Amino acid sequence: MWRAWQFALGLRQSYLKRKIMPSTESQPWYVLNNPDEIASPALLIYPHRVEKNIQSLIAMAGDIGRLRPHVKTHKLPQVVAMHQAHGIQKMKCATIAEAEMLAQTGVKDILLAYQPVGPTQQRLITLAQRYPNSQFGCLIDNERTLRELSAKLEGADVRLNVWIDIDNGNGRTGIQPGAGAANLAKLISDTPGVRFAGLHVYDGQFGRLGIAARTAAANEAFAPVQMLVESLAADDVDVPNVVAGGSPTFPVHAQRATVDLSPGTYSLWDVGYATACPEQPFIWAAVLLVRVISQPAPNRLCLDLGHKAVAAENPLEKRVHFLNAPEARFISQNEEHLVIELPADHGFAVGDVLYGIPGHICPTVALHQEANVIDEEGKFVACWPIAARARRLEI
Repeated sequence: MWRAWQFALGLRQSYLKRKIMPSTESQPWYVLNNPDEIASPALLIYPHRVEKNIQSLIAMAGDIGRLRPHVKTHKLPQVVAMHQAHGIQKMKCATIAEAEMLAQTGVKDILLAYQPVGPTQQRLITLAQRYPNSQFGCLIDNERTLRELSAKLEGADVRLNVWIDIDNGNGRTGIQPGAGAANLAKLISDTPGVRFAGLHVYDGQFGRLGIAARTAAANEAFAPVQMLVESLAADDVDVPNVVAGGSPTFPVHAQRATVDLSPGTYSLWDVGYATACPEQPFIWAAVLLVRVISQPAPNRLCLDLGHKAVAAENPLEKRVHFLNAPEARFISQNEEHLVIELPADHGFAVGDVLYGIPGHICPTVALHQEANVIDEEGKFVACWPIAARARRLEI
């Protein structure tokens, strides 16, 4: 982990000495000088562009202390270390493996943004015991889970932070921001083994709205949350912290001085959010390198980019955007193949390289065992195992 931190610090110092230069016509930013060293399909990471995104994140937040970035997108200790080099020590994750990766990297404050059920409860407690220098927390939205967790914590000699998972319209998890949530907050405060840490509010339902409509919708949905905070304060229940939003509503909640911010996709960015959130300054920092493996017709190419290498939950035409073949028309995709059609003068041959930006980067990263690191000169320089793509590390 020390090497990862040193690498990140070196990138930071290098960036401060010279700005990221725009691409030249002869060498676009994404093109490799040595692509023959990388087998395809492959995930490429450009750390100097990740660094640029971190700087944009900090500038938008205005205060590093308000940032609790979500690591579900990149799942990389090296990228965690890049954030730590800026002083960011609070982070959020979605799985126990991601939480363990954060603890191994030395993150001080870790929120598992998931309600632990079944064996996950004991795994979280074991993590807290194994890594006493990190404070762990989780989400709760009901009394039963709270009681189960408290019972398992008896005699464990650790205390977990607990945020109430608030449903302010997403309809996926959580409890409505009303009397039930207020009662749960009071119950947490009186429950052994846990500490009431605040409220967690995710409003991903607004992700595809334009910025004006997104702002209005996010503000309207947050109003009952603010009312809950005020009503609890009137009952002498302090709400220590509110964690709000994701990447789409990050600019909206950044205007609230009293909330923590937890975007995740900003670190690598993708076509989906670049299209939906053009007002945000983040840049693409991850690329898929793929090759033409067959040319069944003059204008038809088959690429080695199947469901197993790029997230496939979107419609076919929105799964990837090829930077050096933007006019591609998508025909079909299977486990290991993607068929596209191009104009007759496309110029590609079997073995040629295409560079694609995923429509959804988060699940795409999880499909790859390693990230191929590309420096500012377009050279492949290292491989980073994507440690937290696994469901289990040691615990």
